[in-house]
Amino acid sequence: MSQSSPRSITILGSTGSIGRNTLDLISRDQSAYRLVALTGHQQVDLLAEQARRFKPELAVIAEASLYPRLRDALAGTGIEAACGAAALCEAAERPASWVMAAIVGAAGLAPTLAAVRRGAVIGLANKESLVCAGALFKAEVARHGATLLPVDSEHNAIFQVFDADDPRGIEKIILTASGGPFRQWPMERMEAATPDEAISHPNWNMGAKISVDSATMMNKGLEIIEAHHLFNMAPQHIDVLVHPQSVVHSCVAYRDGSLLAQMGTPDMRIPIAHCLAWPRRMATPVARLDLADLGNLTFEKPDLNKFPALSLATQCLHNGGAAPTILNAANEVGVALFLADQIGFLEIVRLVEQTLSVLALPPPKDLGDIHEIDILAREKAQSLAQSSLKTANTASSQYKQK
Repeated sequence: MSQSSPRSITILGSTGSIGRNTLDLISRDQSAYRLVALTGHQQVDLLAEQARRFKPELAVIAEASLYPRLRDALAGTGIEAACGAAALCEAAERPASWVMAAIVGAAGLAPTLAAVRRGAVIGLANKESLVCAGALFKAEVARHGATLLPVDSEHNAIFQVFDADDPRGIEKIILTASGGPFRQWPMERMEAATPDEAISHPNWNMGAKISVDSATMMNKGLEIIEAHHLFNMAPQHIDVLVHPQSVVHSCVAYRDGSLLAQMGTPDMRIPIAHCLAWPRRMATPVARLDLADLGNLTFEKPDLNKFPALSLATQCLHNGGAAPTILNAANEVGVALFLADQIGFLEIVRLVEQTLSVLALPPPKDLGDIHEIDILAREKAQSLAQSSLKTANTASSQYKQK
């Protein structure tokens, strides 16, 4: 990557899979980049190792109790150490020209907005920012002249083949989905699925939360909402197609009958590199796609009975208001409970649906309202899950007494 001076970079979420892949690309031409800040959630030893290698100005660990370990690990390096939510936003506010927004979940909204409000170029891997805040988030982007580059493989694929100069020529966009590890499982087997089985994605190496979302196909539901906001496409013009090989990353269908697709091996370094070097291209070490060797590509419609998260997310997009924020918050609670072996796999989406059905909240007027809705939805989802668990335990106890 040739440029007159190193590109200044901040990575929000450097210890996650997206952050690690971004640093892998940077490491191959380190003189072309200057690291301003790195942040992590709980992997303090990895964050310290990254900081010592890439020498950012600042390293932030979100979990405050881990700050002493980070501070001690970076003692004498000249690298600032900090912790907590405010420090994450401070990292985003530092004057890096390019920011990778890769903090998982709604926790990434505030720091991503901090980068938006100083007009940065943002590689957006935190889909929840758009799911939770939608139009309000986009308004901040427009107000401050920030640039959003979609990092998710599906949205990045669309971005690469989407004619933004003539959107009227576009008939629809098609998000492809691998189908996850349970695509061919019967419902009764899915009911007993374990966290280890759910995070064993057939094609991608991702974090636990995103892997579970892929297994429920909630990830694709969230991506429908994200695509609506990124590309200004009405819900009826966004389709999902299951493509188990994960080679066609998404398509744009045009009104003249043309179908443009972006293809590549399932390696997140490809969309990351597209955003990192934008508006140019950069070399990557990823395996090249050999279509002759691959042989066949298959496609199928998603099974909405097995994967109701897709319909649920689409309905939330149609409903608007607080619904997408509630959807995301309840899903984060459900996934966390599943990973902790407190609820079953199919109960994740059931909990989300139940939370949406009992929680009626007015549409958010500002980002403060978004935060409040998120808190209330999490509290309600936790309460519903605890109530269900108590009922199940009582029933089990009564059965044993008989």
